[in-house]
Amino acid sequence: MLQNRFKKILVPLDGSLNSIRGLNEAISLARQSGAIMTGVYVMPNFSPKVARILKSYRMGLIKNAQKIMLHARTSTGRHGIVFNEKVAVSGDVVKTIVGFAKSRKFDIIVMGSRGEGSPRAEYLGSVANGVLHESKIPVLIVK
Repeated sequence: MLQNRFKKILVPLDGSLNSIRGLNEAISLARQSGAIMTGVYVMPNFSPKVARILKSYRMGLIKNAQKIMLHARTSTGRHGIVFNEKVAVSGDVVKTIVGFAKSRKFDIIVMGSRGEGSPRAEYLGSVANGVLHESKIPVLIVK
């Protein structure tokens, strides 16, 4: 049914339960369409002075990104799906995700409705909402 519909699927990951739900839905789509998946984790960009002060925090973020990508690589591998990973550093998560999707010509972005970010948005997280409104390619939000 979906064969050849999606060739490249982008999945923003942050380790939250909702981002794992997004990953699982993307796996389902990739299995049906024979797509390649790419997971992207966006770390905050700190000024050099702040980065020195928060060195251990930054190292924790890097370890967390590695752990999240390992989980995604293992999950996709169990289903025979090719998985690529990208860890980006940016001050604007939404623009990074949308720009990466556009520049690499992804067919769809699949993401959880809310992640580890600010709880200020009750139903749809601020990153998911931003990607949904900024992206020119289809976005599947998984709740």
